[in-house]
Amino acid sequence: MSEKTNVGYKIESPDIIRTNILETIDYKTGNGVDITIRQPEHTSVCPMTGLPDMGCISITYRPASRIVELKSLKYYLLQYRNVGIFYENLVNRILDDLVSVLSPEWMEVTGDFTARGGITTKVLAKYEREK
Repeated sequence: MSEKTNVGYKIESPDIIRTNILETIDYKTGNGVDITIRQPEHTSVCPMTGLPDMGCISITYRPASRIVELKSLKYYLLQYRNVGIFYENLVNRILDDLVSVLSPEWMEVTGDFTARGGITTKVLAKYEREK
């Protein structure tokens, strides 16, 4: 691994991310809707360089009995702003955290990151409840 660049601010560890701020709401409709939530201005930090990583986080899921309250999701996602985390770990972490609080039928989390050095990256993580 290469050395981190001195960026003049603290690069936080993923350990600071709290899931207890995620609130859920009873879902009673039960007609198999799919929900898609997008955060088009997501930011985190490259753990190697300290440079900002920017992109769109999309969360699509079919609720079982709970849906996520959007303001709490916004605050949850904002915690990543100064966290040093690779794209793949970020997307998997969001998926794991949301599955643990929602227990959905299925869920996909996609990170579609803006170009850096002429290369774009799109990461997709999936969960499906065992039947």
